[in-house]
Amino acid sequence: MKYPFSLIELPYSYTDLEPAISQRTLEFHRDKHLNAYTNNLNAALAKYESLQNLELEEILSNLDRVPTDVLTAVTNNGGGVYNHNFYFQALTKPNSTELKGELKTKIEEDFGSVEKFVEEFKTAAATLFGSGWAWLVLKDGKLQIIKTANQDTPLKDGYKPLLTIDVWEHAYYIDYQNLRPTYIEKYMTIVNWDLIEKRYMEAK
Repeated sequence: MKYPFSLIELPYSYTDLEPAISQRTLEFHRDKHLNAYTNNLNAALAKYESLQNLELEEILSNLDRVPTDVLTAVTNNGGGVYNHNFYFQALTKPNSTELKGELKTKIEEDFGSVEKFVEEFKTAAATLFGSGWAWLVLKDGKLQIIKTANQDTPLKDGYKPLLTIDVWEHAYYIDYQNLRPTYIEKYMTIVNWDLIEKRYMEAK
């Protein structure tokens, strides 16, 4: 994914995630918020041909290459594009996939059980102060759960992301108001575990 960036197509319809995430939330989240990040990222990179030739992951993994006058814009908007794309692509119809295969085995190895992983992931998402993301990542052969604030990504610290949940209020406030834990619980029913497994197999 290189400059100029465009708004991604969702791999499902706007109603497919209901009742976990409503059509109205998706329309605001993708069409308004993600679209703004995409346009702002293109504007930030407009005069930097050296960055235009890089994949977005390369830019965000090597922020020391970004000129200081656009560093904040690229970090915030580039992270916004990457994080949202990663999040949206890994959602699917409720309860239509299940955690299995090598990823399940690895989760049991590194967290003790699937139940402990789920609880730790939900806790990380619920306790993140303010706006940001909770992630399942791989680094040095081990799965970990981390948090990032605002639109920071795990890429700059060498993590390989597998799964993320957006806990900015715009991700859930229309549907759940201030009940972030309820949103997190519902989110766990719409994870596309087939895609997460594929990401793990490519990353390990």
